Amino acid sequence: MKFSRLAPLVLVLFLVAAVLTAATAQGWLTLDPAIAMAARWLAILAAIALAVQRRSITFWIVVSMLVGAEIGHDFPKQAVELKVLSDVFLRLVKTIIAPLVFATLVVGIAGHADLKQVGKMGLKALVYFEVVTTFALFIGLGAINLTRAGEGVDRSGIAADTEKLETVKQTTADIILHIFPENIAKSVAEGQVLQVVVFAIIFAIGLAMVHQKHRQPLLQVTESLSEVMFKFTNVVMFFAPFGVGGALAYTVGKMGFGPLLNAFKLLLTLYGALAAFIVLVLVPMALIARIPLKRFVQAIAEPVSIAFATTSSEAALPRAMEAMESIGVPRRIVAFVMPTGYSFNLDGTTLYLSLAAVFVAQAAGVELSFGQQLVMVFTLMLTSKGVAGVPRASLVILLATVASFNLPAWPVFIILGIDALMDMARTAVNVMGNCLATAVVARWEGEFVDNYVAPDPVLDLAEADSSLSQHAH
Repeated sequence: MKFSRLAPLVLVLFLVAAVLTAATAQGWLTLDPAIAMAARWLAILAAIALAVQRRSITFWIVVSMLVGAEIGHDFPKQAVELKVLSDVFLRLVKTIIAPLVFATLVVGIAGHADLKQVGKMGLKALVYFEVVTTFALFIGLGAINLTRAGEGVDRSGIAADTEKLETVKQTTADIILHIFPENIAKSVAEGQVLQVVVFAIIFAIGLAMVHQKHRQPLLQVTESLSEVMFKFTNVVMFFAPFGVGGALAYTVGKMGFGPLLNAFKLLLTLYGALAAFIVLVLVPMALIARIPLKRFVQAIAEPVSIAFATTSSEAALPRAMEAMESIGVPRRIVAFVMPTGYSFNLDGTTLYLSLAAVFVAQAAGVELSFGQQLVMVFTLMLTSKGVAGVPRASLVILLATVASFNLPAWPVFIILGIDALMDMARTAVNVMGNCLATAVVARWEGEFVDNYVAPDPVLDLAEADSSLSQHAH
């Protein structure tokens, strides 16, 4: 069956499965739950058949998310064990980050004749980051004050989750020191992207200052390393559907689909606020900068879906960098703006923190004035830029900050129950925002290439294979 004929059939099967599942769950029909489960699996098998015809990694990732969610729902005990697939995928991707960021930054800065232009580009990027994250902050505050999702929290389940989060107390000096590496090998091992960026920038400036005969060999090595790491990424991404499916199976198997009512209201508030942020801020920014929206959306579909399913911005970074190059953003701008944005342009995280902080106050019955809310969320914004390497950083920062504002900690543990689902959305928006920032800065610099046609990686591999076979003969 052709793709065009199979697609409507898949949609019909999913609609039937959804109706049967809802009718069985609500008691509208007295059907064996196994029938609804069989309908869901039939729809998923049809989607897999569609993916085989499509041969698109992005489409395979979407299908794997459906498979993972269904396994997590139907076989929760077995689904928890599938976390190993996402762990393998994340480990493979994390090996890419440091060498890729280092190589592309060094080539982008040291290979550029005018270092002053690099400095101007950095200033423009920082201005853009702060403007957009401020918009995100105000949209988050507006959304949580509109829905008031934290009011009327049932305190009987306060002690249900006994997981402990270690607070991180940071002074201004700690935040500043966190930016600069004391040992580059340690920074790479701990995944401190910002420290790798700082080291690469200083290294590149030093390299740009030496004589041509010393600079050229290192430039060639780093350029070769950059190309190899992009090919490495292509190979690793073939495992992405398995990693994404395993991550979603684990999430659904562990916590299911039924969080507390208030937590669910907070979840809906976040998703609505993020959608509003995309429509009211990101889309107008793209239109003002004359970024081709259709091509941009097609390019970021894969990295955003990876970020959504794995809740890891790092997992999406290599593919996001490639995606921006594919629509006409020069590599030197991609290499500089995107890794920097991962520390300074966390749109989704900023919006989430503004929601969560006020949710804690609402749940505790503490009324905060708008001025107090602003002080708290600006504090969260500042501290979030200094703990990029802390596991579950957003919750840790939130817990430390609400304590400093004399708010109780127990509402944070309600958020903890749905943090995985919230993390998916905020991470996806982080990646989306950083991709757009890269394109906007490129346009601002006058270097965005309109109607750019990227080389086909499959054809590149085929040409490489044919050249190798010729050499063999």
